[in-house]
Amino acid sequence: MKFGMSCYCLDPAMASGAMSVDDVIDFAAAHGCEHIEFVPFRLAFVKPDRTLDQGLISHVREKCQSVGIEISTYSVNADLLKTDPAEEAAEIERVKRHIDAAEGLGLSRMRFDVASFRRPFSTNTLYNFNAEFPQMVKNGTLLCDYAASKGITIVMENHGFFINGSERVLRLIEAINRPNLKMTVDVGNFLCVDEDPVAAVKRCIHLAEMVHLKDFYIRKKEQLPDQTEMFNCDNGSWFETLGGRMIRGSILGQGDIDIWEILRTIKHSDFDGYISLEFEGMEPCEKGTEIGLAMARAIWEKV
Repeated sequence: MKFGMSCYCLDPAMASGAMSVDDVIDFAAAHGCEHIEFVPFRLAFVKPDRTLDQGLISHVREKCQSVGIEISTYSVNADLLKTDPAEEAAEIERVKRHIDAAEGLGLSRMRFDVASFRRPFSTNTLYNFNAEFPQMVKNGTLLCDYAASKGITIVMENHGFFINGSERVLRLIEAINRPNLKMTVDVGNFLCVDEDPVAAVKRCIHLAEMVHLKDFYIRKKEQLPDQTEMFNCDNGSWFETLGGRMIRGSILGQGDIDIWEILRTIKHSDFDGYISLEFEGMEPCEKGTEIGLAMARAIWEKV
C-alpha cells in the first residue's frame, strides 16, 4: 500500500499561477508522498488538436523520477454516452489519446469517466441507467481493450451522479468483464448519491486498485438558505446531492465522514494498492493538503 496525493489537491494554486507542475511534484515529495496522481485540468498532455504534448509528458515523467516519486495514475473526465454517433466516436478517440498520454507517462493504470459529471439530475434514474447500460458496456469494453494493448489497467471511479453508488459501479465492472478493469474507490463521492460511505467501501474494496481519500461536511438543505450550488463542485462550495442534502469538501478527518472506520476497513482488507488524497475544501489548498496527508497517516497507524 502506498500513500500519496492527487495534483487536484493543489488545483487552485495551479489555476492562479501560484504553483507550477514542478512545484506540485516538489510539494508531494517534500510531504512524504510515495506517489502522485495527475488530472489534466492545468496540464494539456493532450492538446486541443488531439495530438500529444510529448515535451510536457516527458518533462513530468522525468521530474517525478528526479525526486523519487511514482506517478500512480492519470484521471480524465469523459462522456461515453453521447447520443449522436459522430460525437460518440469523437469522444472515444479523445479518450484513446489520453490513454496514449498515460502510456507516455509510463503508467500501468488510468481512469476515465463513463458519463458526464454535469448531466441533469432528472436523467440520473434507474430507468435511464438500465436503458443506457448496453452503451456503457460497449464503449467501456472497447476502451479497456485499447488500454490492455498498452499494458494499462483502467481504474473506474464512482464519480458524479450517474455512474456512482456501489451497486451501479460494480454491475458495470462485472458486465465489462475485463481483467484490466479494476476500481478507484472514492470514499467521499458515494455521498453524491446519498450512499453511506462506510458501507459502500466495504462492498467495493475487493475490486479496488486505487482509493481516493476525501472528507465532506453534510448539512440539511434548509440549514443553508440560498446555498443551492447544484453542480458547482468547485473547491469550498456547497453542492446538492441526488437526495437533496448539501455537502462541502473539508480537510480530511474534520468533516462528517467516518474516515476512521473507512481506513480501518481498508487496512484490514486485502487491498494493497494506492491511496490518494483529494482535498477540495475552502481552506488554502497547500495547508489543507498538508494536514490531510498527516491525518491520513496518523489514523492509519491507529486503526
